[in-house]
Amino acid sequence: MSRDNWGWRGRIGLFIVGGEVVPEAEWWAMAPPDVSIHAARVTARAPWARWRADRSGVDLEDDLVRGCRQFATMRLAAVVIGHSSSSLVGGKGWDEATIAGLRGELGPDGVVTTNGLDTQAALSASGIKRPFLVLPPWFNDELVAAGVRYYADHGFETAGHLRYDPGRKWRDLAPGDLTREGMHLEQELEPLFAQIRRACPPEADGVLIAGTGFRCVGILEALEQDLKRPAISANQASLWHAMRSASIQAQVSGYGSLLRL
Repeated sequence: MSRDNWGWRGRIGLFIVGGEVVPEAEWWAMAPPDVSIHAARVTARAPWARWRADRSGVDLEDDLVRGCRQFATMRLAAVVIGHSSSSLVGGKGWDEATIAGLRGELGPDGVVTTNGLDTQAALSASGIKRPFLVLPPWFNDELVAAGVRYYADHGFETAGHLRYDPGRKWRDLAPGDLTREGMHLEQELEPLFAQIRRACPPEADGVLIAGTGFRCVGILEALEQDLKRPAISANQASLWHAMRSASIQAQVSGYGSLLRL
């Protein structure tokens, strides 16, 4: 029989940005046999759950509620909010509040997590305390600052950060215009690798590439070999954390040391 990607070992539900193609491509590239990925698309702005005025909890955007009701019928091992920006903009406490809201729709069974929690767990497991934070070119100054602040608030003081320069063709566009003009569909790995290698400070004890729509898992092994430090990416961290939390025991080669832990 031929492989049919049937997730008998575990099915993972993934909330992703409506117009992105990277998350599913990277997850399917990394997923071990017999673990399947099932995406629900979200068109809301970050964060995908809104803090109430008194910050007593969050209200889920409609796409999350609809996706939860569909996921609830699928016997999933884990559900992941695959959106770095929501965690970064939501700030401290948002991940936990959103998980509580999702459980209200999904029920008490199965793993529920967010990209913010996934990357924190990955940093800790890899022994990284001072990451070099790499951010997508479509992150504006406010979102870059939110990213640095988010990890500092959770005990990871960054050793520096880099917003990727997408090159001459895109450089004159504002961050908010890049996706609209199609830059997310023309991402290149070689210049990203070169920029990270050149800019990573010696005091950084690892690299964290944030942004689930940021194409990068193909260079994680090469970064680790050249920098002699762990390299974590948003999608890699979420796949690893979802599988580990759901007790899916599988090591994956070719996409960084995290997936071999």
